Amino acid sequence: MIKKLLRLLVLALLLTAGWTIYFVATPLQLPETPYGFTLKHGSTLRGVARQLVDANVLKEPWSFTVLVRVLGKARELKAGNYYLEKNPTPLQLSRMITRGDVSQSEIALIEGWSFKRMRQALDEHQAIRHDSAPLSEREILKQIGARETLAEGLFFPDTYYFSSGMSDLDILRRAYQAMQKRLEAAWAERDPLLPYHTPYEVLIMASIVEKETGQASERPMIAGVFVNRLRINMRLQTDPTVIYGLGESFDGNLRRADLLADTPYNTYTRYGLPPGPIAMPGWGALQAAVQPAATRALYFVGKGDGTHKFSSNLAEHNLAVARYQLNRK
Repeated sequence: MIKKLLRLLVLALLLTAGWTIYFVATPLQLPETPYGFTLKHGSTLRGVARQLVDANVLKEPWSFTVLVRVLGKARELKAGNYYLEKNPTPLQLSRMITRGDVSQSEIALIEGWSFKRMRQALDEHQAIRHDSAPLSEREILKQIGARETLAEGLFFPDTYYFSSGMSDLDILRRAYQAMQKRLEAAWAERDPLLPYHTPYEVLIMASIVEKETGQASERPMIAGVFVNRLRINMRLQTDPTVIYGLGESFDGNLRRADLLADTPYNTYTRYGLPPGPIAMPGWGALQAAVQPAATRALYFVGKGDGTHKFSSNLAEHNLAVARYQLNRK
């Protein structure tokens, strides 16, 4: 009887070993190749195995679960987007997801975007975990360690890469820290005679330059005009700040009444810089703000092709307005 049980046990072990070798070494049959799938952050081994089944990578979860436990890798699974060029064996698959051989997702934050537009882009991205959705602007700033109370303009426009399931707060924190580094670098490069008292004022100016500029090459000239105005205590009179101050009430058509309606951001009615940035400035706008063109110009008007005509006095400016604006209308 004992010999019979031992034979059965040996047979069972041989069958198990044979099945294990077969399972470990046999390529999985993917729906197609190349093939991508996603593992969520915070998943347990069982959760990962179930996600692989749901993604049609595995036929059943248990064999893979046992394999990963035998390898001692149950706590080393990495979330993210994975991309398979060919059918892997379960052993190759386990090594891939414990090493974290992920293909990254990306999101582009664009120069000139408002904070509201940036939040919309984050909310619409399917690979991002939307932890900031229920939070107010101030709560978001607190969560990412920002000292400021207004979020506008604090995030550096760039392309950010991340693994699937990353929190939008992590992306916002990276963008905030990137802007702090760029702003620090720009502040260090500034001419000390410029009319700025803090790096934040540079950020405000850069945001205005960003919104006013159609051609990148004109940024230093645009900045030069506004710096000249600040120096002689002349109102900036820039439409983008007025539009920003109008908020949701702006319908796309800036009227004379809007220019006369006083808000903290109306630079036609108030002197100096507005209380905060009006958009996300890029590195070019930051550089222009601290290294403006040496010019006598106090005015500029759009030519209709994305460029501007710059003038040093009002009479010359009025002629340019008549030529490029009134005649065109």
